[in-house]
Amino acid sequence: MTTEATLPDTSASPTARQVWTRARGVALALVVLLAGAVAIAVVRSDARHGELDPRSADPYGSRAVAELLADRGVSTRVVTTLSAARAATGPDTTLLVAVPDRLTERQQTDLHAAITGSGGRTVLVAPGGPAVERLAPGVTADPATSLDSTLSPDCDLPAARRAGTADTGGIRYTAIRPDADACYPSDRLATLLRLPETTDENHGNDENHGNPTGDTPEGDTIVLGAPDILLNNRLDEHGNASLALQLLGSRPHLVWYLPTLSDPTAQDDERGLFDLLPSGWLWGTLQLFLAAAVAALWRARRLGPLVPERLPVAIRASETVEGRARLYRKADARDRAAAALRSTTRTRLAPLVGVPVAQAHAPEALLPALSAHLHGDGQSLHALLFGPPPSDDAALVSLADHLDALERQVRRP
Repeated sequence: MTTEATLPDTSASPTARQVWTRARGVALALVVLLAGAVAIAVVRSDARHGELDPRSADPYGSRAVAELLADRGVSTRVVTTLSAARAATGPDTTLLVAVPDRLTERQQTDLHAAITGSGGRTVLVAPGGPAVERLAPGVTADPATSLDSTLSPDCDLPAARRAGTADTGGIRYTAIRPDADACYPSDRLATLLRLPETTDENHGNDENHGNPTGDTPEGDTIVLGAPDILLNNRLDEHGNASLALQLLGSRPHLVWYLPTLSDPTAQDDERGLFDLLPSGWLWGTLQLFLAAAVAALWRARRLGPLVPERLPVAIRASETVEGRARLYRKADARDRAAAALRSTTRTRLAPLVGVPVAQAHAPEALLPALSAHLHGDGQSLHALLFGPPPSDDAALVSLADHLDALERQVRRP
């Protein structure tokens, strides 16, 4: 009774267990990242709830300043549409625009037309470059923001002088108007501007003119570089409360405009894809490309010449041949398989018929030597060793058989 040894399966296809072993590290990392993202989203979901909303008592809300203004007889009303904001403008009203950048270009133009000549005060909270140029012509925003948040007034504006240092550091502005009050400078650029509608003959006078702050009641526009002095969690720091009350309490009525995307006037203005991207996206994208280039250069330094190494285990030739054959079959690469078979056969036959290995793949050198050795037909040898690729798997198997037969014939004594 004979017992045949069973050879192990040499299939190159990984099992499900092998796939899971290889991929479980990546899967675990993805699960951890997803869980972390969900946790951060849950924790921060309420962090900015009601930001700059005078009805919100959250840290980033503005209910505290609204309550202080109410104690001083200033009423606060919240509006969310452009039509309501335009209708509220007047000499006895302060209009605060919480997020000017959220307005469309048409809305900004319409709002500027409404506040021009109204005799009231308009407070723009941290408008960006395009917004401030439309809402406060003659003012430009610097691309670089202030490095310090707490700044000194360094101007003659009575409200700023009384408040002292405040957290106005943010967007910096430049005004070309000579009558503008530039306060709280950072690197010689102001973070708070006051633009009067008419020449203020009493500018710099600290006397009370019949309003809570003592500022003149003539129309003006305030451009504020940061919203910090209006936030609940920053109101009690430095001179923030004093500055906020003076800027917003110069008139008996305060209209707090919170622009929303649901405003019908916002939907009428067609905006392109690039208009919806936040400011600075181009510079941010350029930085990402530079970082990717630096990372590529850093990783490329690790690539050097190939170094041969001994395999940790001995691999049988049959396994290598079977694995390569499976790859060829999977890719349906009969042409590459046939080329490999013919090239190997020519390399082995050349020394047997006296042709240098360097000329083994030259038909004019190999075929005459083979024909003389076998006394055969050169045409059939050319079709066998240098012919076109087989059309199907059966023709490939037949080609391999004929090449083996040719090599045995040449080796025969």
